[in-house]
Amino acid sequence: MIAYYLDNFSPFLIKFGPSFGIRWYGFSYLLAFFCGFLLLRWLAQHRYCALPPAKVGDFILLASLGVVVGGRLGYVLFYRPAQTLADPLSMLRVWDGGMSSHGGMIGLTMVTFLYARSQQISWLSLADNIAITAPVGLFLGRCANFVNGELYGRPTTVPWAMQFPKEALDLPEIGTRTLAAAHAAQPTIGNLDAVVEQARTGDAALQKILHQVLTPRHPSQIYEALLEGVFLLTCLWFLRLRTKQPRGMLAGLFLLLYAVVRIIVENFREPDAPLTGPFTRGQTLSVMLIVGGICFVAYALKDRQYEAAQRD
Repeated sequence: MIAYYLDNFSPFLIKFGPSFGIRWYGFSYLLAFFCGFLLLRWLAQHRYCALPPAKVGDFILLASLGVVVGGRLGYVLFYRPAQTLADPLSMLRVWDGGMSSHGGMIGLTMVTFLYARSQQISWLSLADNIAITAPVGLFLGRCANFVNGELYGRPTTVPWAMQFPKEALDLPEIGTRTLAAAHAAQPTIGNLDAVVEQARTGDAALQKILHQVLTPRHPSQIYEALLEGVFLLTCLWFLRLRTKQPRGMLAGLFLLLYAVVRIIVENFREPDAPLTGPFTRGQTLSVMLIVGGICFVAYALKDRQYEAAQRD
């Protein structure tokens, strides 16, 4: 079991104190919005988007707010409704983690619709182009999930399986065994959080204990980063630049492709919410995206409106 890789990264990019600093997760969001700004401005400059290039910055600022608010509300409503009802203020504790990609998409869709109406430009044009940039954010977010060791995969014995210390914090049985083994080796180590944190700093004895106790699992965050990020971006970018698609088509294809990819990858990811029959929460929510994607595609085929760069 020691041959399996231990995902033991620090969640901090830069640390200013014991529990304060710049986290990889927050940095991934900032980098995603910056990359989204660059890509959307390029598309606008080359007339693939009805949004004027000078207004891209304003839109990205509002879009980022929609992603963050929608992602957080989606998480507490879709994944932690009981906790939210018992402690409504928990939805404000973003530093405890918890964002929903489905919620972020809903928030982004609402902001895109309202902004397009306020600027009197085509909503479908803006939706198509923001759909092209979205996989960049998904890729960076999944990479941050991997660094944090969260949203890990199901148990497996494949050669590339990994072990995630957060499992000891999530599963009481694993946590009890880990803490007992750690106390036997170092009686003054403290609680389970201290064990995980000290192992991250390079304590070889504690790392060996984690290797012996933790379950080898699929690195599902990497699967998602490659499929939701690299695969979707490659497909949509090719379709935008090399083919002629009516407005709304790319937004619909993004929803359909993301939903299919998410449904597939959920089979390798440890469920983080109660199942709906045989389906995970992520698979259930993805069905709504399929319905939305079909509506976008059907409207695009019926309306047949094209961007300026495609009408020349």
